[in-house]
Amino acid sequence: AAAAALSPSLRLQIAVRACFLGFAFGCGLLLSAGRSAWRHFGWYMCSLSLFHYSEYLVTAINNPRSLSLDSFLLNHSFEYNLAALSSWVEFTLEKLLFPELKQITWLSTVGLLMVIFGDCLRKAAMLTAGSNFNHIVQNEKSDTHTLVTSGVYGWFRHPSYVGWFYWSIGTQVLLCNPICVVGYALASWRFFRERIEEEEITLIHFFGEEYLEYKRKVPSGLPFIKGVKVEL
Repeated sequence: AAAAALSPSLRLQIAVRACFLGFAFGCGLLLSAGRSAWRHFGWYMCSLSLFHYSEYLVTAINNPRSLSLDSFLLNHSFEYNLAALSSWVEFTLEKLLFPELKQITWLSTVGLLMVIFGDCLRKAAMLTAGSNFNHIVQNEKSDTHTLVTSGVYGWFRHPSYVGWFYWSIGTQVLLCNPICVVGYALASWRFFRERIEEEEITLIHFFGEEYLEYKRKVPSGLPFIKGVKVEL
């Protein structure tokens, strides 16, 4: 019924994005099968395309009412797109100037494991939260909005952000991009620090003492980020 309600134009745009991500994944598999320095870039292409496609898929399963083209997160922000472009430029330049730097298979494997861990943690958080999960911080509490503290939310207060944080850094470790590893770590940390503080103000407003008690017991999950400070 939901699919039938979509306009032909919107369905076409969804199909185009899905096909593009599938094509990118296929190209990544082809590169991964080779033995050149581009092999690890193939791993990266598979990881990146799968991340964005699964963001849409899990949202469609969990919270179809919030589903939109933005659920692919392909147009997350100008800064996000610039960061991706920067990593491609660094990889290409360093491949030409220092090809041996891109042949460190053990390091790329560590990055791939970080990517898998981060993406799995994020998707687990989305599935655990169910309809409570939304890509946009909500300013109004809905009737079905509940505080989720079970599953991965019993490990970290913000498991989806923890997953994305390590996924993003992992992509650059995978590519053996030393400059972008540092840049991604700093930019991601700053973004999530601000995002967590903004979100926790809303959650305290929604759930009051229930959230404050949860906040006292469970860490944010991100290094040196404690969340919004509450004056007693």
